[in-house]
Amino acid sequence: MRKPKIAIIGTGGTISSLAGHPLEILNYGANGSLECDAVVAMFPVLNELADILPIRFKAVPSFNIYYPEWRDLLRLIRETERDDPDIDGFVVLHGTGSLEETAYFLSLTVETPKPVVVTGAQRPPSALSSDAGLNLANAVRAAGDPACRDMGVLVLMNDELHAPRDVTKVSTLRLDTFRSPDKGPLGFVDGDAITIYRRTVRRRAPADRFDIAGLEALPRVDILYCYAGSDGAAARAFVGAGARGVVSAGFAPGYTGDADAAVLARAVQEDGLVVVQASRGGSGRTFESRRARDSGFIPADDLNPQKARLLLALALTRTSSSEEIAELFRLY
Repeated sequence: MRKPKIAIIGTGGTISSLAGHPLEILNYGANGSLECDAVVAMFPVLNELADILPIRFKAVPSFNIYYPEWRDLLRLIRETERDDPDIDGFVVLHGTGSLEETAYFLSLTVETPKPVVVTGAQRPPSALSSDAGLNLANAVRAAGDPACRDMGVLVLMNDELHAPRDVTKVSTLRLDTFRSPDKGPLGFVDGDAITIYRRTVRRRAPADRFDIAGLEALPRVDILYCYAGSDGAAARAFVGAGARGVVSAGFAPGYTGDADAAVLARAVQEDGLVVVQASRGGSGRTFESRRARDSGFIPADDLNPQKARLLLALALTRTSSSEEIAELFRLY
């Protein structure tokens, strides 16, 4: 039986870092980042699971990754598949801080129908009880398993497979930090099998992807975090900076304070700003309240603010119509 052929692309992060002591699980970033092939070499058992093709990309702290890296990553995936059609799937190594955003962006834009599994680690490979090796091995297994075909981009952490649209990092240090509020994982990667229990029904790539070919930058979209006593200063700053969209991380179940809402509603009317009403609550959907409708705000459904920001930015590459963007939020 032929082993699957899996390309592993390294973008840096904890999974590619080394500390000077097995108990150092916090301050290891200053030691630099290993190239992808060096990470793979630390775990020779991977070669029992698949024919591994390690691909160097660039080491970028996850808090600094944005559109230029995402665009280059998409191009690398496309060119790798073109040059080697025998590739069965891809694994992307990533820092956990913005892993959910990279995975969601890929899930909306990637061109390949083959599995793309994004994984990382909470503890560096040098640490006692590091999760790096098993996360990497399980990501390789998932990328090459028929059960994961036609599921688009997946996030693999802590033996669980999650949909990028749903998953978020909920804890700074715990190993089970990645959760999908209200929905749970799509399935599990256990020692004996990969089991899938549900699939996402929302639109995603490659069938319904956003085409970013030739796009040099995403439209500016900012996130306004709502809090008691906010006086509208941040909202005015975002409008003044030329934002084409703003996501309001509002009070649950989805309200923006009066001072901020007044600034944003005026910009909707006068400047064509598109405002999406999300919630800072961590789970649950926002709805089309009378207050939001009167202000011209679009419900984010159950997307968290950072995911709503990405969908809004991509939506603005297609249209500036609030009605059409609201429909995209209902579909995606």
